[in-house]
Amino acid sequence: MLLPGERLEPLSRDYSVIVSRGHSFNTDTILLAAFSTPRAGDTCADFGTGCGTIPLIWYMKTKPKKVYAVEIQENACGMARRSVEYNHLTNEIDIINEDIRMLKGGTALPPNLDLIACNPPYKAEGAGLKNSDEQMRIARHEVACSFAEIAQSAASLLRFGGRFCCCLRPERLCTAMLDLQKAGLEPKRLRFVQHRPDKPPSLFLLQANRGGNPGMTVDPVLFIKNEIGGYSKEMIEIYGAYAQNKGAVEK
Repeated sequence: MLLPGERLEPLSRDYSVIVSRGHSFNTDTILLAAFSTPRAGDTCADFGTGCGTIPLIWYMKTKPKKVYAVEIQENACGMARRSVEYNHLTNEIDIINEDIRMLKGGTALPPNLDLIACNPPYKAEGAGLKNSDEQMRIARHEVACSFAEIAQSAASLLRFGGRFCCCLRPERLCTAMLDLQKAGLEPKRLRFVQHRPDKPPSLFLLQANRGGNPGMTVDPVLFIKNEIGGYSKEMIEIYGAYAQNKGAVEK
């Protein structure tokens, strides 16, 4: 089940994901999974799923009807497939090795999805220092596809009123909203994330609906830490199950 350099990371007492140095997850992944939590019975997709963490967290919480986890890197797809098998979810989660740009009008995923989530590369192509590790570079820079292309593919697959959820750095908020609106996805819900009350936001979580009317709700700021340096109460609720089960015994 595990290849050299891989390990099992427990997400809860019942679910674990295979991770490696090149394909893992962080707090942003867990925050997006919580923000985008599907309804029971939803048909969903996770764009750029990496090692497949978000689909597993979704099943841990609400058990959607079906999840299509899309990833362009073959080695990450292999890890995600083995994680799905390990957690006995092969009928519920399909791992799709595909370029997100090719999903528009294609046959890899069904139309009229209820929900799509995406934790896209945070850096636009040409911005910041490039990582020499190809896996890291694809994950962190828009070398495989742009956010505008992600939005267009999502809009082509969502049903009317379907939800697209993403997370990005605050400096990209304006262009992200413009890209979403151009694709026919109306921003409807926004939440900023701060490490502590005395720090500026480091992340935003955004939901846009296909064909939605103008008008957006801004949720209260999500604080990761409290004034004394511990996890905030809300963060414990979101992150606690994973934190408490680190090092859990393998099945």
